[in-house]
Amino acid sequence: MPALACVETPVPPGHGFVWDGSLPLPGAFSCGAPATAAIPTAHDVHASWSTDLSAALYKIEGWGAPYFTVNAAGNMSVRSCGSATLPYQEIDLMKVVQKASDPKSSGGLGLQLPIIVRFPDVLKNRLESLHSSFHFAIQSSGYDSHYQGVYPVKCNQDRYIVEDIVDFGSPFRFGLEAGSKPELLLAMSCLTRGNPDALLICNGYKDFEYVSLALMARTLGLKTVIVLEQEEELVTVLEASHKLGVRPVIGLRAKLRTKHSGHFGSTSGEKGKFGLTTAQILSVANKLQKLEMLDCLQLLHFHIGSQIPSTVLLADGVTEAAQIYCELARLGAGMRVIDIGGGLGIDYDGSHSSCSDMSVGYSLDEYASTVVRAIQFACDRKHVRHPVICSESGRALVSHHSVLVFEAISSTVVDPGTLGQNLVYLLDALEDDALADYHNLTAAAMRSEYDSCIIYADQLKRRCVEQFKDGLLGLEHLAAVDALCDLVAREMTTTDPVRTYHVNLSIFTSIPDFWAIGQLFPIVPIHRLDQRPAVNAVLSDLTCDSDGKLDSFIGGRKSLPLHEFSSGGGYYLGMFLGGAYQEALGGLHNLFGGPSVVRVEKSEGPHSFAVTRAMPGPSCADVLRSMQHEPELMFDSLKRRAEEYAHSERETISCGLARAFNSMPYLVLTADEVMAGEADAVASAGSSDDDDVEWELMRCLSF
Repeated sequence: MPALACVETPVPPGHGFVWDGSLPLPGAFSCGAPATAAIPTAHDVHASWSTDLSAALYKIEGWGAPYFTVNAAGNMSVRSCGSATLPYQEIDLMKVVQKASDPKSSGGLGLQLPIIVRFPDVLKNRLESLHSSFHFAIQSSGYDSHYQGVYPVKCNQDRYIVEDIVDFGSPFRFGLEAGSKPELLLAMSCLTRGNPDALLICNGYKDFEYVSLALMARTLGLKTVIVLEQEEELVTVLEASHKLGVRPVIGLRAKLRTKHSGHFGSTSGEKGKFGLTTAQILSVANKLQKLEMLDCLQLLHFHIGSQIPSTVLLADGVTEAAQIYCELARLGAGMRVIDIGGGLGIDYDGSHSSCSDMSVGYSLDEYASTVVRAIQFACDRKHVRHPVICSESGRALVSHHSVLVFEAISSTVVDPGTLGQNLVYLLDALEDDALADYHNLTAAAMRSEYDSCIIYADQLKRRCVEQFKDGLLGLEHLAAVDALCDLVAREMTTTDPVRTYHVNLSIFTSIPDFWAIGQLFPIVPIHRLDQRPAVNAVLSDLTCDSDGKLDSFIGGRKSLPLHEFSSGGGYYLGMFLGGAYQEALGGLHNLFGGPSVVRVEKSEGPHSFAVTRAMPGPSCADVLRSMQHEPELMFDSLKRRAEEYAHSERETISCGLARAFNSMPYLVLTADEVMAGEADAVASAGSSDDDDVEWELMRCLSF
């Protein structure tokens, strides 16, 4: 029997709705409300559904091609070589997560979620595709030079990502860009193993030490270019050059008039943060000429803004910069390279739109062709030799190769059934005015008066809240009214109710751009995609901050279609295209550390993949130490406290404390996992003395 039923016969006063304590069947309380064509219920999750419909629902083809698809098992699948990937080479993402998270005792790696899964083969394909697009544009247009890019390490400074780019990019003379002294040090170190012709571009604010380090890089045989962001940096470069006896290669960052609207264009234009005006560019050129160092000026750099939305804007900016390049060449500068900066965007929402920060209206080939044609046209008109084309395309390189996987652990749902058969009894006991509202609501429901039902339900709730504040209404009665009004709202609304799914994740740590600038990323269940999603949900993270939620999704949705929780295991979601910036920007909000990380490469094995590196996320001790706390001293003080206050339980408490310091800050969902982790850690500790075992348990990782 449905919880709320509309009938045509008169109903005795005080009884109104028939209630059996169960949730209503779909449409039980129709009462003239408009029909809804929203997500179906869990009663028919397999009916008339397919993996193709899931792919369309989550726009996977739009943002994921050619790397992500849905396989026949209903799981997200990775094509690590893009469109060249053969069917048997596709990697089932769910199998990767199971391999990473299963206990060691059952053949897994014992890593805790959330977890970042890296696919270096995707990274290699992105780099090859970028070079191929420019190579094709250059060959087809008769351009008389070549393309060689650099990776801006600020996008993601992870050691293995930077090393992979240098390795994969070596055949293409691919280099690195640094914007700080630590980034310069890591770039120098990595490029010693790269192509000797690769560029090392030095951007950002510079002091004497930074410039000296860049000049030292030249003495080590690295093709280092010091890009002046401000005119006064020239003095620092000249002083360091004179002191070290190293002749510098200098670049200028031009402050173009061209800029695009939106968040990502705010750093460009005449009022941008970096760059030299035309007057300052002329001033630098004149100073170098007087010092007979104009031949040192070899590169022009500019940056229109990240996520350039259209090739029209791109062509406008490149054309302006190319004219400046030609004028510097005319003045006698030793110009060789034009660095078009970043800006090559990716399609986060799959809309292929040039009117959104979340998308771009061009392909990789169209981007490269636009750049080459604009530079070639300007140089040919001024009879200037075609320069080497360099780009700093970080976002477009690394975004696709990394997937953040996390688990939904519970959901918030209104369940009036928890009050059972007492609901009508509690409602009948309301005060006179509230009771009248309840009876009016009942009568409106029987007459199928949709608008009246909403009005009376709202009036009933407001009246009862005031009575509760005045102490005239009990908690049970208020709960009954809340349950009734929520049920009315759910049944009468034209849209599906939105649940909150709680996820084992920190948005501030792993998806900071969503909170900071409203950047949207594709979020998709990585399994059960052969089933019809039955729930609209927002995602709430573990942090104690109200902003820790995901309530905007690609396609303009304010909720995400998800599946009901099943008794057969966890529910796993993936955030895609997050390989750029998110790890570098993430902090330690609530002292949640970064996720675990696995590196997955294609393989000829039975599952088409091999895990070549697995790194657990930071433990509680690690994140405490990063904030200047001393976990060893904290452990000792708590251990002494246990000896003083709970001597008989000293051993149990000490082991529990050690396990807590050693565990990741994220939730461990079952007691079995906790005990398994403790057993592994104790086994790793060996047969030391008790005190050593306790601290070894704290220090060692269980895998």
